[in-house]
Order: sequence, then structure tokens, then C-alpha cells
Amino acid sequence: MNAPAAPLIRKGPPKAADVLSRIGDKAQPHEMRDPFDIGEALTALSLSGEPVTVYQAGSLEPRLARIESVDPELPHFVIDFSGSDRPAPGKAVLVASLGGNAKLQFELDQEWDALPGHPLHVAAEFPPSCLVLNRRAARRVETPVGVNYMASFRVQGKQYELPLYDFSQGGVGMRATPEEVFGLRVGKKLEAVRLELGPNLVLTADLEIRLLRPFRTFLLGDQVQVGCSFASISMQMQETLERFVTSAPRGAAR
Repeated sequence: MNAPAAPLIRKGPPKAADVLSRIGDKAQPHEMRDPFDIGEALTALSLSGEPVTVYQAGSLEPRLARIESVDPELPHFVIDFSGSDRPAPGKAVLVASLGGNAKLQFELDQEWDALPGHPLHVAAEFPPSCLVLNRRAARRVETPVGVNYMASFRVQGKQYELPLYDFSQGGVGMRATPEEVFGLRVGKKLEAVRLELGPNLVLTADLEIRLLRPFRTFLLGDQVQVGCSFASISMQMQETLERFVTSAPRGAAR
């Protein structure tokens, strides 16, 4: 009998302390233009209820909102300004945190008209591009397509085998279904995790879960990003990872 999926708890209405600053001029974000990627980022914000800070030209005070829903087919999404007010017609910059390890920023230029029957809901089309500022200090390498990069570990008698989607000197990122993450939580220590980093490198390390972020892909459906940092790592393993990460092709790193 399969264990029930862990519930994904959506955050409550945003508070004044949730205001985020815009990405600074000296920062080095990368630009996201693929509508599939943009749709997945907006869907993650909708599922988590993460606050969105809205800066409008000519307004001194930022507004707080949330992404209410996303329709990737149209493609458009709905912004909920409950607890605030709708912007005046014109441009606005929207900023949100993606899972606590990245900042997403994009601009919309529209009338900000309310949806019928929902005075604080506004529909918007996907922006043509978004800026993404990743807060990880370590260089990150995405796992190549067609090669099995896996993490294997056991928690309370249950065996997990999850695919890796990236790794760095500081930790690894895993991908799972909502059913597979049942029993996992942020702060959980994972002992003696076997990491298969391609055909030529296998490591065993203790990890700590730092991030559980739900998202949706067009091919795999509902997924959960499991971000882990190394809880303990030997100097030899650190040097091995450093050589492996720095020797990866530049196109694979970000």
C-alpha cells in the first residue's frame, strides 16, 4: 500500500515584513525566456503562496500580492491583491522568492483591470522574460540528459532512489514526486547517502534537506525539488567535488 502524499501547505496572506527588494544593478542574474520555464516558476509561486512584491512606477510604497492561479496553455496567470489594492494602469516590476534560494523578477505593462466578480484579482499574460538571481555561492552543474545521476538513501526503513538534477561543492538537488517525498521535511538529516555522479564518480555523504519546493513540469506533472546541503564532508571528498565541478563543461554550469 502506497503512503499518502505529503500535503503541500500554501502560505497565508503576505505581511509587511515579506517585502523584497528589486534585483540590484550590480547583481548578475540570468535571463529566463522559455515560456515553459516561466510557467513552471509562476506555478511554483501559486502552489506555495509565496508573497510577490509589486513596484509600480511613480509609487513610493510597494504592494504585496500572490499568484492565485496559472494557466500555461493560454498562457496567463492571475494575481491576487487581497490585503492591498490594484495598481494604476502602467508598468510594474514584480519580485518574488523562488524556494528561498533564488529571486525572480519581471515587468508587466497593463491596465490592471479586475476580473469580473473578483475586484482584487487581475489577469496577466506571461512576461516575455524574467530575471533570476540565484543565491547559491557555489558553482552549480546540471546533470546531463541521458545519464543516470542518482541519490540513494534510507529513512526509517524506507528506501529512496531519487534522480539528481544538479550538484555543487555545497550540495545536491534532487527531483521527486509528491508521493516520494512523504516522510521528508526541511531540516531532516539524511545519513550515508550514495551519490552517483555519472559513470566515474560515486560518493557517500551525509546531507541535510534545506528546501522542498513543489513545481509542475509539462512532461512529468507534479514534482518536488529537494535541495540538500552537505552536512559532513571530508577534505578528500571536497577536493574531489571541486575537481569534478570545475572540470565540467561551462555550458552545464550556472
